Amino acid sequence: MPEASSSETGARLAALRAELARRGLDGFVVPRADEHQGEYVAPASERLAWLTGFTGSAGAAVVLAERAAVFADGRYTLQVRDQVDAACFAVQHLVEEPPETWIEANLGAEGKLGYDPWLHSERQTVRLRKAAEAAGAELVAVEDNPIDALWSERPPPPSAPIAAHPLEYAGRASADKRADLAKGLTEKGAVAAALTLPDSIAWLLNVRGGAVPRTPLPLSFALLRADATLDWFVAPEKLTPGLAVHLGNGVIARAPDELGPALDALGAAGERVLVDPETAPAWVFARLRAAGAEVLEGSDPCRLPKARKNTVELDGARAAHKRDGLALTRFLAWLDREAPARARSDPLGEVEAAERLRAFREQSDWFRDLSFDTISGAGANGAIVHYRAREASQGHLKLGELFLLDSGAQYPDGTTDVTRTLAIGEPSAEMRDRFTRVLKGHIALAAVRFPRGTTGSQLDVLARVHLWRAGLDYDHGTGHGVGSYLSVHEGPQRISKVPNRTPLEPGMIVSNEPGYYKAGAYGIRIENLVAVIESEVEAEDGRAMLAFETLTLAPIDLNLVEPGLLSPEETAWLDAYHARVRDAHKGALDEDAAQWLERATRPLGG
Repeated sequence: MPEASSSETGARLAALRAELARRGLDGFVVPRADEHQGEYVAPASERLAWLTGFTGSAGAAVVLAERAAVFADGRYTLQVRDQVDAACFAVQHLVEEPPETWIEANLGAEGKLGYDPWLHSERQTVRLRKAAEAAGAELVAVEDNPIDALWSERPPPPSAPIAAHPLEYAGRASADKRADLAKGLTEKGAVAAALTLPDSIAWLLNVRGGAVPRTPLPLSFALLRADATLDWFVAPEKLTPGLAVHLGNGVIARAPDELGPALDALGAAGERVLVDPETAPAWVFARLRAAGAEVLEGSDPCRLPKARKNTVELDGARAAHKRDGLALTRFLAWLDREAPARARSDPLGEVEAAERLRAFREQSDWFRDLSFDTISGAGANGAIVHYRAREASQGHLKLGELFLLDSGAQYPDGTTDVTRTLAIGEPSAEMRDRFTRVLKGHIALAAVRFPRGTTGSQLDVLARVHLWRAGLDYDHGTGHGVGSYLSVHEGPQRISKVPNRTPLEPGMIVSNEPGYYKAGAYGIRIENLVAVIESEVEAEDGRAMLAFETLTLAPIDLNLVEPGLLSPEETAWLDAYHARVRDAHKGALDEDAAQWLERATRPLGG
């Protein structure tokens, strides 16, 4: 959606305050969220962007009668200050200065703070209520969102069709998945689980859609029952012909407005229902409790088995990454020729570079979409972690600068995500030093072996230690889970300084993406996707060990490597990785690109 200008932001903020006053509210919380708590939302749910101008994938705003604040995490430190009018909103750090802290300090006693119970999880709502009560105020659920009453040009809700995701890609039938999960419900004494995450439902039913940008998701809700049947609350016009046969008799499609009565029926019978307080909207909890149900708080039962990719999904991921790596390699060969040649007279723009990379990907019949909007950052723009290039304000690739390119694609057999940092012309000694420190962290993580039960938080230090030794760090996680033709950001596993209790397990796919960012100068990130596999080497006591298999196959810029900073083991890893890349792609390239690949993957070791 178009970003709001300063005058529009001021007018919209004033209109919202007037609407809140009319409703008897002293404030309102505006999260960047939809009813499903997903990272990617449909244009109709971009309420935070409409109000504040901030377009990041995570954030919130709190509007009071006299003051307002917008909250963004470390990925968007520069972006949020660029997009948000400081005269209207104070800018706060989402993690270090969360909305709850600001509410407690700024919401007046006896005030009424409104929130939309569809747009906040139960756990988020508990925190908001505690903050309001600490301020001597009250948290009030609204029946309809006040921003929707003001947003006259709000886009219509998504209506993309929903189609079957074939077994040749899914690897396991929906009925088998439902049967396994149903056993877990029985063991917990629950008669049903309320499913609210679109990727959970897509995985469980082996369906895909197109309701949100870049992620093939259908937006819907579901009730999975302990007898392995499922009620699917979805608009009937979205269901493609033949989908009912694919779903089978165990799945009943029902209209979306039947969800409330279905929850009421469970409550009337006093049934025990499993709901995830971290992801399900507070509305579901309130409806169940009001009807008399016993709510069992627990993790979405789909998340962990979805994260453990089966053999078919892993083979698909390998094929998708080889295909994607070939497109990226062709692009890198093109860029190495074009960018320096044009740097002085007609420098290549960030938008053109991103579009050219997409064109290389589109040459494959398997290509379905990008997996996220490409981050194409030249020079100082590369230091903006989630930068978005725009035609009118884009940077250009100049000699002596770095170019950070973070991109990915959706294929029916896998989802990709890869970042390469490239030197345009001759890099400085500082650039080589920082890049090589990031590379050392990347290699340490890629090559590690670890015992079962290890979490990503326990491994995160490996990616940072070489930066720390130079007094450097980066303000984002080192790795996120990735879906199988689903979301490019998938939980519950992650690699991060933030504590995470989910152990890494065979079949999980995560990113390995340490970085370094010098504000106003350049950004560096090296990202490959890796799969957790059984290690060939066991511990001496016989304990099972795990390792990472690198899936991404694309050259790492050797012009940015300072060989003297690499140990012999690190050099051997890089040479072996580049040999894999060379062997994977050389037979599919034209002569010029093949010669470039030979140079780009030349061994550094003796």
